[in-house]
Amino acid sequence: MKHKQTKSMLFIMLALFAMIFILIGCGQSDEQTTAEEPEAENQEGTQEAENQEQEENNEASQEVVEVSHAMGTTTIEEKPERIVTLYQGATDAAVAFGITPVGVVESWREQPMYKYLRDDLTDVPIVGQETQPNLEEINKLNPDLIIASKLRHEEIYDQLSAIAPTVTHETVFAFKETVELMGEAMMEEEKADELLTAWDDRVAKFQEQAEATYADDWPYHVSVLNFRADHARIYVTGFAGSILDELGFEGPKEITDDSQAVLKLTDKESITEMNADVFYLFMDDEEAVQKTYQEWTEHPLWKELDAVEADQVHRVDEVIWNMGGGIIAANLMLDDIFDRLELEE
Repeated sequence: MKHKQTKSMLFIMLALFAMIFILIGCGQSDEQTTAEEPEAENQEGTQEAENQEQEENNEASQEVVEVSHAMGTTTIEEKPERIVTLYQGATDAAVAFGITPVGVVESWREQPMYKYLRDDLTDVPIVGQETQPNLEEINKLNPDLIIASKLRHEEIYDQLSAIAPTVTHETVFAFKETVELMGEAMMEEEKADELLTAWDDRVAKFQEQAEATYADDWPYHVSVLNFRADHARIYVTGFAGSILDELGFEGPKEITDDSQAVLKLTDKESITEMNADVFYLFMDDEEAVQKTYQEWTEHPLWKELDAVEADQVHRVDEVIWNMGGGIIAANLMLDDIFDRLELEE
């Protein structure tokens, strides 16, 4: 009996030791878990902070761009907010981007700003003329980007660059290249792509409609004419000429050398050089200009031109067809051509 009691007591003691061991183990496990959780949280927090820092660094690096242009390379360190445009096509493009410049140059006609842009440029300061911008006024505006043209501003480029980062286009009428240049400089490349894609789609639609409608008669030969007080002009290339070429038109029938952007005709015997299927002409309403137009259009050679015989002589808006020089003007010009050729877009 005594042996059984001793054995029973031993069993109870072993059971108690086992329970104590289990309880100690659980406590250590809880402590370990509790100690490990903050460490995991800290690791996650550290990783998140590192990811955020990397993202901020990436964004910062994207804010610095090197823009190659007609006068060299310009570094732009952050997205520009105050932009000055120094030629008409750049002002037009800024409006197309949905951006209001802090300063623009005076328009060639309809001063101080072309009518088709006025609603978007209310109260924007004028900083001189395209050929002679006022550097002092530009500096007062504290711009962080200046859009200029080598053609107009090569001699003052260094002075402009001393005011703010300045990028230039070679000329003033290559509206698609102006959009590309400004998109890069303003860090608005996605919007630039959107504007140019929309233009390309319209051009493709026009070509499709023109070929389907005029069949074997397409492409038309076209002349862009301008009458002055003492002479007439044929615009072979330039703003309107480049657009007509892109649309698929051919140039004047008698001109094979398109190296000259504008042909100046001082002798009525040169009227035959104008010959084309369609004329688009613009001119002032000044008395001297109207007198020249009447004299030239009453000449026997004028009456023999193909466009005259086909009643395809159209007077157009000089601002849209020649002076605007930007992507909005280009689209308005294309509207005009769709309408005059009775094509549906």
